[in-house]
Amino acid sequence: MRVATASQFNATIAQLQRRQQELTQIQLQLTSGKKVQQASDDPTGASRVERAMAAIGRVEANQRALEASRNSMNLAEAAIGDASELLQQVRETLMAAGNASYGDSERSGLANKIAGLREQLLSIANRPDGSGGYVFSGQGASQPPFLDEAGGVRFNGIPGAVLTGNLDDFALTVDGRLTWEQARSGNGSFETRPQPNTLTGDPASAWIDAGRVTNPALLTGHRYQIDISGVAPGATFSVTDLDGGGVVAGGAFVPGQAISFDGMSMTISGNASDGDQFTVEPAANDLNIFNVLDQAVAALRTPLRSGVEIQQANVIALRDLDQSFVNLQNVRSLVGERLNLLDGAETRLSGLKLYNQTEKSAAEDLDMTEAISKFQVEQTSYDAALRSYAAVQRLNLFQYLNF
Repeated sequence: MRVATASQFNATIAQLQRRQQELTQIQLQLTSGKKVQQASDDPTGASRVERAMAAIGRVEANQRALEASRNSMNLAEAAIGDASELLQQVRETLMAAGNASYGDSERSGLANKIAGLREQLLSIANRPDGSGGYVFSGQGASQPPFLDEAGGVRFNGIPGAVLTGNLDDFALTVDGRLTWEQARSGNGSFETRPQPNTLTGDPASAWIDAGRVTNPALLTGHRYQIDISGVAPGATFSVTDLDGGGVVAGGAFVPGQAISFDGMSMTISGNASDGDQFTVEPAANDLNIFNVLDQAVAALRTPLRSGVEIQQANVIALRDLDQSFVNLQNVRSLVGERLNLLDGAETRLSGLKLYNQTEKSAAEDLDMTEAISKFQVEQTSYDAALRSYAAVQRLNLFQYLNF
């Protein structure tokens, strides 16, 4: 078999070029610290890197949404805390308004104080979130969500909450209507109210308290009417179920003594007159905190009220204020629960991001110890190939004849 000298030279040069290319590739890997520079280096590894990078991008987007939600929920929690402090001041003012030694001028001054607190409360309900929106705007509004109109404060937003739209759907706002306009009326289970005297049309001569539930299993959700007949000490009372139950309770009326029926109990105090009437209705989620304050202010500014009217107005105002406060605390608990969920989601997202970063690193990062060792081997092989070529290229017939 005939082997041409040119063929040997070409084969040797090709071998040198391959070794030089491999050496250069390892040098690039050592410089960048990556074993996958392009997809052709390792198609399977490149695919793993792309999947990991896409997953990391999704996690980072979720983390940004989570931080935006956390900022909004912190603002909401702080706002509800400020509102709770204002309501506590209103309650103290209403308690003072029940002082029997106060006259119309003192109560009018207390009304002005409550009106000022009401304006502060409205500013909290319209608190901006710092990004062009409002904390209590519900599903979003470019204008303040609560409008102070002639008939009272009205929610001008859309009930609900703005969500981030990612897999976890983090909340960015709080439902303003739920927070400020949907407290439970009455004592949360039923609502007691005085009615004009059926004989004279005058306000009732006694007042009724907020009542209490004595047996939840017996509650019917019906409407009731309590009628006082006769005069003390022979006065009697009767309780009628207005939804078809007829008379459900009755007996001698004793001021300050509890009247109980169908799992409920309430007390009528004062010198009730013949024809006085009171109603008991199921509670509803329609108590507007601003209406509560407006009604309290209007009552305190009304002159020449009797002691019974003052007492009854204070009972109603304190009852409704307490229910509004309970509703605020419920919303605050909801916000707190969202913050807890965000903390849990943050931990989960951090773990997921770390996993994908580890996966990406395993697919593309270079084992420096192994690469340096390989580089040294390749460098030694390349040097040996160069020496071999230098020796072989002198082996031709003319050089042989010269010997």
